[in-house]
Amino acid sequence: MPVKEPSSGWLRGVLPLALAAVLAQGDQHGYALVQQLAAHGFGTIRGGALYPVLGRMEIEGLVEARWEPGEGGPGRKVYRLSDAGRARLLEEAATWQRFSDLMDRLLEQVTKEE
Repeated sequence: MPVKEPSSGWLRGVLPLALAAVLAQGDQHGYALVQQLAAHGFGTIRGGALYPVLGRMEIEGLVEARWEPGEGGPGRKVYRLSDAGRARLLEEAATWQRFSDLMDRLLEQVTKEE
């Protein structure tokens, strides 16, 4: 049975946290972020979903962006997780773990009843 991609509603909710986790591993441009997320099972993230989230994260001071010249093509924007972004990532990771544990317990109850 093929692995189903996360629903778009779930993805919208976790995309900032997922982006922060990927950026914690190193600076990336948008296409590389999409590839990293796909490699981790998030499916195909479209630019229309990715770039608004990165823009909001930049406004909030969670990421910093710089332009780098392209190799034989146009330049590209490279994103870096800021210190504030790293602090938020740690907070959100702990919150996510608690939420995930609660959902696991709830779903275990439901699946045991069937």
